Amino acid sequence: MDDRTILSRISELVDEEHRLRTHAQQVENSTDEDRTRLRDLEESLDQCWDLLRRRRAARQAGNDPDTAGARSVNEVEKYLQ
Repeated sequence: MDDRTILSRISELVDEEHRLRTHAQQVENSTDEDRTRLRDLEESLDQCWDLLRRRRAARQAGNDPDTAGARSVNEVEKYLQ
């Protein structure tokens, strides 16, 4: 996956997240399904941003960015910055 594809995926996920959050505000009650989907979206976004940062760091260090693969949700979510 190249940077452009990752950025496109991030855009899609953010759009869906905004739609769900807007819908939740309009109906004042979100369903368990909506909350689960929002959590999944947030985790996917974290994975995409992590991958993009790692690809950029690899490129800046003179390494092949294609060697950076997506990390698991658990690894990305538990990462201490």
